[in-house]
Amino acid sequence: MALAEPKESDEKFDDRGITYVIDKDLLNQVKPVKVDYVESPFGSGFSIGSSMKAGSSCGSSCSC
Repeated sequence: MALAEPKESDEKFDDRGITYVIDKDLLNQVKPVKVDYVESPFGSGFSIGSSMKAGSSCGSSCSC
């Protein structure tokens, strides 16, 4: 996850005032993608999940 300006090869999604940008080719490999903000006793941050199988180039989920 990073801050970036959208490119022509990106897909944009707006949800609750936040704009998400993902490369269209990557989106086709990992969709559906779920981005959620979580708070727990261990801290808070974004949780990202996809259908990509574990062991693939970016894993099946991560927290940022």
